[in-house]
Amino acid sequence: MLEQHRLRSRRKTLKRTAIQPREMGEIPADSNKKHDQKGPDAATWFHSYMHGGTSSLISTLTTLVTFPVYKTVFRQQLHSTSVRGAVAQLYAEGPWKLYRGVVPPLLMRTLNGTLLFGLQGTLLEQLSFWSKSVFPREALQALAGLGTAVAEALVFTPFERVQNVLQNSGNDRSLPTLRSILVRLSQQTLAAGYYRALLPILVRNALGNSLYFGLKDPTSSALRDHGFSPLASSFTSGVVNSIMISLPFYPLSVLVANMQAQVGGESVGVRASALQLWQARQRRVALLYRGGLLVVLRSCITWGITTAIYDQLERRTG
Repeated sequence: MLEQHRLRSRRKTLKRTAIQPREMGEIPADSNKKHDQKGPDAATWFHSYMHGGTSSLISTLTTLVTFPVYKTVFRQQLHSTSVRGAVAQLYAEGPWKLYRGVVPPLLMRTLNGTLLFGLQGTLLEQLSFWSKSVFPREALQALAGLGTAVAEALVFTPFERVQNVLQNSGNDRSLPTLRSILVRLSQQTLAAGYYRALLPILVRNALGNSLYFGLKDPTSSALRDHGFSPLASSFTSGVVNSIMISLPFYPLSVLVANMQAQVGGESVGVRASALQLWQARQRRVALLYRGGLLVVLRSCITWGITTAIYDQLERRTG
């Protein structure tokens, strides 16, 4: 009888042990396997899109304030003039034309942040799920940034094309309104119209996005280790990364501006356009970088604010 009592007690103990994880709210091993098979959580993707759009929407205020600076840079890129010469051009045109071309970047900025951060988060989750921690997270972030560049170029090249046409004062008479520009570009082939300069834009965005997402978190973590607050480290990370991206890739932006500013005429390829630009700048790198300092300044402000807001929103939901 005593032996039977011990056996019954042992069976009860084993049953309690078997069901204890469920009673304590723990996840059984089988459940973990099923969860891994389902892949990333959709809520994570939604937060990335929402936070990217929110941070970019707020930073559009800086786009609105700094647009005259950007337009000054554009004139330097197009005509290779000094800052004083570009400002004189804008002054002669009058204040009512100062913000001609501001609508595309305002729309583009908000949509760009939504796509950029959201799609990068989606690709990162997928890559992390399929790589099974084989690659470092920083490498996966850079690779996800490379993937976003393709979608970004396909979606936003028409916006940049329209913006550059609007900002070129040489088009004011022949293309006085946004509607007239859209109609004119629609009459051309995609390569000559809306998607003019797609290749340099794709290269610029691919390299820039990879560097930004690959360096953003490591830079922010290093700054926090040196005593920076989370907000200050995110802002400084955005500033530092924007400098590292804007300076080396500025000539590509100059090439894009010159390729997209004109509508109609002889359509030449990227190589021929680059050679023409190099000849027009008298084969001098200094002339090719005219306006670069203002671009870096504007980029630092915009990306510092965007990065700080995005990381702050991510920390609150994380």
